[in-house]
Amino acid sequence: MKMKRLFFLFLLVVVANVSALAQYDFLTAHRGVIKGGYDFWVYQPEDYYYSQEHTPVVIFLHGASLCGRDINRSRRYGPLDAIVRGREIPALVIVPQNPGGSWNPKKVLDVLDWTRQHYPCDSTRVYVLGMSLGGYGTMDFAGTYPDRVAAALAMCGGSTLRDVQPLGQVPLWIIHGTADRAVNVRESKKVVSALEAEHNDSRLRYDWWQGANHGAPARVFYLKKTYEWLFSHSLTDEGRPLNRTISIDRSELRNAYNDMMKNAPKPEVIDGEEDEL
Repeated sequence: MKMKRLFFLFLLVVVANVSALAQYDFLTAHRGVIKGGYDFWVYQPEDYYYSQEHTPVVIFLHGASLCGRDINRSRRYGPLDAIVRGREIPALVIVPQNPGGSWNPKKVLDVLDWTRQHYPCDSTRVYVLGMSLGGYGTMDFAGTYPDRVAAALAMCGGSTLRDVQPLGQVPLWIIHGTADRAVNVRESKKVVSALEAEHNDSRLRYDWWQGANHGAPARVFYLKKTYEWLFSHSLTDEGRPLNRTISIDRSELRNAYNDMMKNAPKPEVIDGEEDEL
């Protein structure tokens, strides 16, 4: 009986590892293809061969702890890590790596345009999400190119834009913890206040998670609802309305994340990453 149990556990480990490795067949690192630009990953969903030009695009902008020149760092958390752990994301997933400093919206756009030239996709369904430094990058990118982003999700960030009003053109969801000691919730509230002051907030929703620290929103990347909300928007939607029917409850988010963590090894922790996970 004990041998059977050990054999069964061995099979589970093998299946889990094969499943995770299979995902890498669809994951490609692009280094140095854009002169002076970001290196980046592109993930192709399993049925991409059939969906091609109908495939949406998700751009993930990471936080400061993953900055550097080792592109593998940018996979430590976020959508690519979620995919390896079993989350199905039926989209091209683009993950640039920022070598350091603020995210440059033009360089992010260069990555998107390069990808569109080499991977057929639906340019009316491009989504951007990120946290911390990536939360800033998300709002800066969406606010700079509101006609290119179908929806955006910015967590525990803010914006460096002098004028945030173009963000009012984009269905935007902001999430920030009130106990965030790395990026004060005031940074997100500044954006909200600026849009509300100009009555430019019809496409804006926000959640201030009471008592949540800087790392709490990172679990959002592992939740199915996150991507369902993004995919419910398109640049072709008349009036580009914001989807308010899908909500994220912190308790179910925690359960979903913990369940996924049981299905794969714990991710490595690098300097500062524990603050974001």
